[in-house]
Amino acid sequence: MTLIAIVALILALGVASRVLADRLRIPSVLFLIFAGIVIGPEVLGIVSEDTFGGGLSAIVGVSVAIILFEGGYHLHLEKLRESPTALLRLTTVGAVITWLGTAAAVVVFLETSLEVGLLVGALLIATGPTVIGPILQVVTVRDHVASVLEGEGVINDITAAILVVVVFEVLIAGNGTPAALVGDFAMRLVIGLSFGALVAAVVWFLLDRGGSRPCAAPLHARLIVLAGIIVAYAGAETLASETGIAAAAMAGFALGNVDLPYHEDVIDFLDDLSVVVLSFIFIALAALIDFADIRALGLAGLAIVVAITLVLRPAVIYLSTTNARFTHNERLFLSAVGPRGIIPASVATLFAVELQALGRPQEAQLLAGTVFLIIFATVVLQAGLARQIANYLDVSPMRTILVGGGRVGLSLAERLEQDGENVLLIDNDPAAVETARKRGIRAMEGNGTDAAILEQAGADDAKSVIATTPDDDVNLLVCQLAKTTFDVETVASRVNQPDNVDAFESLGVHAIDLSMATAWSLENVLERPSLSAWMNELGRTGDVQEIEVTATELVGKTIATLNAEIPEGVIVGLLTHQDGTTEVPTGDHELRDGDRVTFIGQTDAVERAIKRFHPHD
Repeated sequence: MTLIAIVALILALGVASRVLADRLRIPSVLFLIFAGIVIGPEVLGIVSEDTFGGGLSAIVGVSVAIILFEGGYHLHLEKLRESPTALLRLTTVGAVITWLGTAAAVVVFLETSLEVGLLVGALLIATGPTVIGPILQVVTVRDHVASVLEGEGVINDITAAILVVVVFEVLIAGNGTPAALVGDFAMRLVIGLSFGALVAAVVWFLLDRGGSRPCAAPLHARLIVLAGIIVAYAGAETLASETGIAAAAMAGFALGNVDLPYHEDVIDFLDDLSVVVLSFIFIALAALIDFADIRALGLAGLAIVVAITLVLRPAVIYLSTTNARFTHNERLFLSAVGPRGIIPASVATLFAVELQALGRPQEAQLLAGTVFLIIFATVVLQAGLARQIANYLDVSPMRTILVGGGRVGLSLAERLEQDGENVLLIDNDPAAVETARKRGIRAMEGNGTDAAILEQAGADDAKSVIATTPDDDVNLLVCQLAKTTFDVETVASRVNQPDNVDAFESLGVHAIDLSMATAWSLENVLERPSLSAWMNELGRTGDVQEIEVTATELVGKTIATLNAEIPEGVIVGLLTHQDGTTEVPTGDHELRDGDRVTFIGQTDAVERAIKRFHPHD
């Protein structure tokens, strides 16, 4: 086949992989890597090392720069504030542990030199947006979990790309001393970040002061951003090798955190562009996997996979995520999802050639085989099964959006967070947003009556939208948008004036009359003080949860039978039928399909009861 035909085939396979991935809700990288293997030398032999001549490294370099620019562009400071301590540990101490631990495993199991072990370890620090991005497109996790994965992907890609060059130059090629390793790494990092920041400033100036005609300005914005990516990468590479990755990521991060003109047009352009380049480089590099190199590793290769995925990764995650905000299952999920991406694949190919040129073919084979084995194993097992892992560990809650960060909204957000909900609070007031963030609540500044803000907050896939502002007009508009524009199933609102309740209920909104709710709470304090005190403890020592009767094992059972099967410390308090009637059930009541059962009791006991009958809720 001609080169043009091969490129067309790769792009067609890439687009098909993305469409198939979206339909099956499986990360696209899984299909991309298999497509590359099929057209590579191991199967059809359409693509080989000679297909692209000497141009593949340049194509891959520019493509990786585009993907890392996009990753940096989406890495807002708000995300970094979600879990700053965990992210800092993961990209510093965690990166060092991964590097040295991987090097030790390679030296012990493959009986190679320490220098080659450190080279392989440096390569395998990287995860990267090329694999994390597709995972987060199909797996919904709470924001502090997503921020750690995204931040680690971008930052550790930069670390790996620079560190591997320094290790090779100093320890293998002998162009320096070990003492120079740290200085060389720091110098390249500073060059890359500084040049990227400079390019970002120029791009922002051109877009902000460019004076393009309104009809052509969005097109000019896209073209200037694309030129900026390539200039950042190529310019930094000219100054010092392997600094272009850092420059591109820094340029993206800087532009993504300023008020960039035509921001939405740039985002759409980057998303489309990254799909194309990701498809090309993943398939092209997967086609170069030499399974003979992998098979040559034998059982030692499998031991390294186990050491990296089941020992080093969990150890790094557990050391980094000591904050109580991370649940046990979220830490398990982070431990199970750390696939390696394009940076190790592209750089391993380059340095395998360099090792051969130095007369060390066995070490070149070991390097390529080990890196591609880890990539293949982690992409197939961790990326491919990410959604199933998330569902099994129950770390994929749908988002609950609260509009209004006053006392009511903030208190509700805190209670929902304690219940394990994925909460996002929206408020126009920067002070309210900052207060929410200080209390550990994910918050964004914006007008909740703006459809664009709600869309940015994820209202399309939200579990519920709740309006809690002191203005009924604002609350009503928020509820209308949630119901009619985003088709949110559960919409509720605080109603400040009792006469407005009917207007909310006519929209199908759960209206909470503030005066009646206050009166009811005060009545409980006076007439039912024990119940009132216990209700205030909900989410701490006590809890109330509902399940819908859909499982066949529940239909037809009596309440007495159900009570005998649930843990101690919890009872069935209420039974709600499909017609909306609610009653306190007797032991003889039989459950019907569609009934809703309310469990009341100790928090842990209620959670176990829910898991007993709805294991994936």
